[in-house]
Amino acid sequence: MTNARRSIGGRLRAAALLGALGSTVGGAAWAQADADLGRCLAALQPAAQAAGVSAATWREHTAGLQADPVVVARLDDQPEFRLPIWDYLAVLVDDERVDDGRARLGEHRETLAAVARRFGVDAETVVAVWGVESDYGREFGRFPLVRSLATLSCQGRRQAFFRGELFATLRIVQGGHVEPDLLVGSWAGAFGHTQFMPTTYERLAVDFDGDGRRDLVTTVPDALASTANFLQKAGWRTGEPWGFEVRLPAGVDLRGEGRRTKRPLSEWTARGLRRVDGAPLASGGLAPTTPAGLLAPAGRDGPVFLVLRNFDALYSYNAAESYGLAIAHLSDRLRGRGPFSTPWPTDDPGLSRAQRRELQTLLIARGHDIGEVDGRLGERSRAAIRAEQARLGQEPTGRGGQKILQALR
Repeated sequence: MTNARRSIGGRLRAAALLGALGSTVGGAAWAQADADLGRCLAALQPAAQAAGVSAATWREHTAGLQADPVVVARLDDQPEFRLPIWDYLAVLVDDERVDDGRARLGEHRETLAAVARRFGVDAETVVAVWGVESDYGREFGRFPLVRSLATLSCQGRRQAFFRGELFATLRIVQGGHVEPDLLVGSWAGAFGHTQFMPTTYERLAVDFDGDGRRDLVTTVPDALASTANFLQKAGWRTGEPWGFEVRLPAGVDLRGEGRRTKRPLSEWTARGLRRVDGAPLASGGLAPTTPAGLLAPAGRDGPVFLVLRNFDALYSYNAAESYGLAIAHLSDRLRGRGPFSTPWPTDDPGLSRAQRRELQTLLIARGHDIGEVDGRLGERSRAAIRAEQARLGQEPTGRGGQKILQALR
């Protein structure tokens, strides 16, 4: 990091902290944060031009930008690392998402078959990524990419990373592939049906429908093919599963084991592991020499998996094991398989989106003002849950689980 970048980061640190406080920050502080952003962007313009962003493009899309304090706060509040695994998967792999995914498999059958022929990635996996990333195109995100990435380029941690994404976003606009007003996505800059980061888009997006544009926002075939291209480049092995659930013998030591500690299936067999249906590990076309890592996201008392190279490809999409497991499990459900055989080690399992909406409806019926019934348990919903938990003699955690739902029913 250069001295100039250090001075920019230091000058804006206070603004970032103030921004994270949200509505408690006064107007003067907001104005200061915006002024600091303007100075930071002015200092970044030469680097942007060297990275291929024209002066006209930079001026048109960064002039007068206001800082967005919300995205700075989101840096350290990612659900993949915050939620219990059973809550995370209950939302991402519920019956609604499975049913919708099966409908998409039928609707886009020809496109998905062509994608599989070209990239070697099966339709269920591609559709599972689509379902987890944007709920099949329903939820692209609400943050204008240029504003979010400009803010993160000048505030908070990982500024150098986000500057690269900002420059890539402006090159995408400059190239005419996606209309600027459609570049709206996650707080961190991911956009489109399968939520590509801008630099990932530049490397791996595909014009699958042949219209001369790589459009991941309005063109589903481009998005599905681009996802398959990503997985292929990440090492996807055609015809091989991501992994499978196993029975773990009592004597197996979990210390030192994990996704990256791969051992041949023959070694795991010698240690006494079997698939949950009793089948040998090296079956279904897998050789005894196939390397696999042991994944136990909730410890030995919860579901345990042997994961193969394809799980690593899924993991690379978002660098979180819970995320990779969500896609893997959803893809299996789309193939007609059921839930995990081993229950999660909790007496208060997570809620599906339908159950979350039911919980919100019950909270409203008891006089709580939580806003819209949308299945998202935000701060007002959590406050209402805490109040009801206290009234019922439960620990007031604010977490929405089966216990509070059953009690309110």
